[in-house]
Amino acid sequence: MNPIRVKKLHPLAKLPSYGSPEAAGADLYACLEEPVTILPGETAWISTGIALEVPKGCAGLVYARSGMAAKRGLAPANKVGVVDSDYRGEIKVVLLNHGTQPQTVENGERVAQFIIAPVYTPAYELTEELSDTHRGEGGFGSTGV
Repeated sequence: MNPIRVKKLHPLAKLPSYGSPEAAGADLYACLEEPVTILPGETAWISTGIALEVPKGCAGLVYARSGMAAKRGLAPANKVGVVDSDYRGEIKVVLLNHGTQPQTVENGERVAQFIIAPVYTPAYELTEELSDTHRGEGGFGSTGV
């Protein structure tokens, strides 16, 4: 795979990096002049200080870091952020504090993980009928026991 071009927008910015050789997501790091405290139930925009080029035909997906979510109650407010391949602005993470205690994010702290994934962008076509399937119109919980 070709390398992803990353532009540092701030001298404190860190490039995304993998925590282990087979990690799926690269860690994104907070790029902050001063710590940011997020109160319970509130959100805060966390700068990463970087912009990058997602390859055409792909999307960059911003996911929670499991340890941060489980131990501190901090996770992206939109659950999964989507970075389109034509976006060239700063990557930011909107963290929501799901917990009961204020949480402080420090400069250089790992705040999310970033995955590059292929996307399929079909045209949408209006129709009167859809093909039949075994499941049909069964919705939430319809395939459970």
